[in-house]
Amino acid sequence: MNYLNTLLFGLYPYLAGTVFLIGSLVRFDHGQYSWKTGSSQMLSSKHMRLASNLFHVGILVIFFGHLVGLLTPHWVYAPFMSAGAKQLVAIVIGGLAGVMCLVGGAMLAHRRLTNPRVRASSSPMDTAIILLLVIQVTLGLLTIIPALGHLDGGVMLRLAHWAQSIVSFQGGAAAHLAGIGLIYKLHILVGLTIVLIFPFTRLVHVWSIPLGYLGRRYQIVRRRG
Repeated sequence: MNYLNTLLFGLYPYLAGTVFLIGSLVRFDHGQYSWKTGSSQMLSSKHMRLASNLFHVGILVIFFGHLVGLLTPHWVYAPFMSAGAKQLVAIVIGGLAGVMCLVGGAMLAHRRLTNPRVRASSSPMDTAIILLLVIQVTLGLLTIIPALGHLDGGVMLRLAHWAQSIVSFQGGAAAHLAGIGLIYKLHILVGLTIVLIFPFTRLVHVWSIPLGYLGRRYQIVRRRG
């Protein structure tokens, strides 16, 4: 059991991270024509705006919440926020964002599976990744149930120590997850799997966030007379 724990939570993260980085670089270098969102809005725009906005706002809040919450050492928060208070904040904000992401993602998945035009233009990976993201968000929301039973923040600190040990290449990272609840482990494994297959999906478009638009000069657009 210790060997399996080390394999899944000590070695698998590095495999997923390596494929994520190298795969993204190789695809950008050799497959730029496939480097796109593959939007299907022109094929069917019904409920697309609502679903897309709910999904993207929710997933962005979740991503940056995990990034800051897991990778910021507790001593940074300790002077003004206890571990329990931080956990409550994570539950409330993460729960709201998770519900938004789940509703939007479920709408997008239903559209991709049931709309003939959208389904015909979708690859198997397009369908797989949206379903996997919906499963991941569902697992994340389910972690709230056991989290409400231990509001001291102890499990959250163990998850943070694991994540910080992984990114800082410390040995024995998997030991932080020994004996932790199954729902947390499933959530982590599905998340790592999404990272692993990231370069082979339409998710690569997140590398191309048009940040230049924030600082560009205004453009005046006039209607034709």
